[in-house]
Amino acid sequence: MLVVDDIRKSFPGAEAPVDVLRGVSLRLDRGETLALVGESGSGKSTLLHLVAGLDRVDAGRIAIDGADLAQMGDAGRARLRRSAVGLVFQQFNLIPSLKVADNIAFQARLAGRHDTAWTAELTERLGLTAHTAKYPEELSGGQQQRVAIGRTLAARPALVLADEPTGNLDSDTGARVLALMLDLVAETEAGLLMVTHSERVASAMGRRVTLEAGQAI
Repeated sequence: MLVVDDIRKSFPGAEAPVDVLRGVSLRLDRGETLALVGESGSGKSTLLHLVAGLDRVDAGRIAIDGADLAQMGDAGRARLRRSAVGLVFQQFNLIPSLKVADNIAFQARLAGRHDTAWTAELTERLGLTAHTAKYPEELSGGQQQRVAIGRTLAARPALVLADEPTGNLDSDTGARVLALMLDLVAETEAGLLMVTHSERVASAMGRRVTLEAGQAI
């Protein structure tokens, strides 16, 4: 479902380009969970942004459900994110002017896949039914992250990309949010690629890939 083949990415440096990714390859099928681990600066977030189509590779190939990102323009990559890819970040990125119910439904409506019954089930299982009329600022951090997860999964994406999704939460809240996220991802049979520094989080995933000096080891 996700194919990352020998991708390379560099950024301008003071004296010469800095090679961040130097020939990384990986595969992920639907229903699989994969932790992307490594030291700070190893290229984890860069790889996630490239897979999300938020930036372009210098060389190599990324394909999602057979669609090659290199063959798409900005509009095509944006359509792919709406239709096939869900993003969950450490910063919750909720829309402050929308109530919880509308934040959860937002991505599904953009994708043209809003399912009232599924959204209601998600809301209940995420423990948010009593909070649907609230605004994000009225919620705790754990509640906001559950809204962000609900927004992503309401659209039933084929691929979920998560960048330290429990990094801003205390350990107990983070553990509960992670367990719920893994249950819901499994139910929707999405592939999950998660960047994490946490050994506890990585050990909960099906597989792991370690990035070191821009390479997968």
